[in-house]
Formats: sequence, C-alpha cells, structure tokens
Amino acid sequence: MKVGFIGLGTMGAYMAANLSKYLESSNHGLVVHDVRREAAEPFLAKGAAWAASPRAVAEACDVVFLSLPGPKEVEAVATGDGNGLLEGLKAGGAVFDLSTNAPSMVRKIAAQFAEKGCHFLDAPVSGGPSGARSGRLAIWVGGDKASFDEYKVLLDAFADQARYIGAIGAGSVAKLVHNCAGYAIQTALAEVFTMGVKGGVEPLALWEAVRTGAVGRSRAFDRLVDQFLPSKYEPPAFALKLALKDMTLATDLGRELGVPMRLSNLAYADMVEAMGRGWEAQDSRSAMKLQIERAGVEIAVDPERIKAALERDPSAAGDPKRS
Repeated sequence: MKVGFIGLGTMGAYMAANLSKYLESSNHGLVVHDVRREAAEPFLAKGAAWAASPRAVAEACDVVFLSLPGPKEVEAVATGDGNGLLEGLKAGGAVFDLSTNAPSMVRKIAAQFAEKGCHFLDAPVSGGPSGARSGRLAIWVGGDKASFDEYKVLLDAFADQARYIGAIGAGSVAKLVHNCAGYAIQTALAEVFTMGVKGGVEPLALWEAVRTGAVGRSRAFDRLVDQFLPSKYEPPAFALKLALKDMTLATDLGRELGVPMRLSNLAYADMVEAMGRGWEAQDSRSAMKLQIERAGVEIAVDPERIKAALERDPSAAGDPKRS
C-alpha cells in the first residue's frame, strides 16, 4: 500500500513522522508533497518518495492525508487547477483531511469526490504540536464509515484517540465546538483571575487553590454528563438559587474592585432569567436550558447511552457535586 501525506508544517511533519515509522515496519511506502520541497527532505532521506503535485500523490497512492492551514488551501489541493487530488485519485481512493476546516467546505469537496467514486473524509486533530510529536492526538472523523474502518490502523499510527463520529462534516463541527469552547473558557478564566488578583490574592496561590475545587478537578466536558446531556435537572446537585447567590457575590465583588466582568454578568443574567422561570430548586445547570431554547434544538440523551460512553473511556467521569 502506498500512503500519501501532503502538508509537512509543524503539525504535519510530526504526524507524518509517526506514520512513517508504522509504514516502515509494515513494508508500506510513503509519498510526500509540500509547497516547500525542503520540508520533505527529512522524509526523502529516510526513503519516502517525492511527488511534484497533489495529483501526482493521488496517482501513486491508495489513501492520502492532508494537513493544511485552512479551507482555501484544502480546496486547492483537493480539486484545483487540474493538478488536484481529484484528478489523480483512483475510484475507491480515500482522502483524510486532518486540517481544521469549514463543514460547508468539506461537504462540498466530498460531493465532488463522490461523483468520481472516491471518498473525502474530514478528520481534524486536537492535541497541538506536542500531541502530534508524542502521538497523543484526538482525531474526529466524519464521512464514509467503511473508509474509516479500512484505514483506522493508519490513524492509530499517529493518534491515540481516533474515532468515527458521523456523516461528512461531523468531524469539523466537533473540532469547532471544542476550540470555541476552549477560547471562551480562556476568556472567562482571564476575567475571574483578574478579579481574584485585584481582590488581593497572589496569582500562584490563587491558581493552586482553585484547581483543587470541584471545577478544577473535573474535565471541562465531563461537566455535561449528569444534567445537560440527559436533560435531568432534578434533584439538584447544587440548586440554582444557591448558585445565583454565589454569582451575585462574585459579580458584586467585580463591581466593587472595578474589574470588567462581561462574561460573568452574561451568565448571571441567564441565571436570573432561569429563576424567573421558576427553576430555583432545579440544578444550577438548569440555566443552560435557556440556550437550548434559543438555538431551537433538543438535547436529551438516554442515560444508558451516556453510561456506555463513559465505560468506553474509563478516564472520564461524571461531574463532582458542587457546593
């Protein structure tokens, strides 16, 4: 089997290096391409083949991986100028896009590939350069399930958490949810930490203290398990009326100290609205139902499915009770 890899930047080079080790041990060949040939030199020195264009990669390979900056670069490599992958890929061939891409773009490209009997899958990665180097990466794959199953052994060569999550575009949606949440949390942390420091607590002492609390001990997304996902807000782990008291004290302190608390005040406003709905005795996360309403979606996962998902990932756990 010949395997192609296009895009040998920081992330791509590490992933391709780990993939190359597997291919060497299993007598498969690696074909590489990058806009800078010098980026490929370390791979060529170890026996990889150079291809002068994406089309040439596709002509030589059964499966191709992409690690590119964004949607326009992926589209150009996949379908552009007569030298794209689509021009050279054989029927049944598969392309995995490891880039962070737009769901609309990957669906557009996948439709073009399908017309030729080929498969384009979105497979964005999470873990950063250190994860790419060590192989501690998550990959969220959307697209043809049979292609995922066929080539999962290759994904496992450079990622320890490769999983299929749905139709084309699902992987990109998951990546955007993950990253957007991270940056929103980052902004909230900056907000509350500046309040804490201005309130007189030394930064390291503050960090050491709060990371031992309920929020600090739980993984961010694990906090959705007990109430939000199953839509079960009674009996409360921590009642909304008590949480509102805490938020009132926190936002009052921010005003007293002259610290802008934009995100905290938005959260406070939702909690006040939830109280107005009569949810004061429900769990504090009941305020999240307001956003579910605004978005016009339904979220109510069978608790048995949640339990099975947690059993598949023993490191995950339900949210600690808060006080």
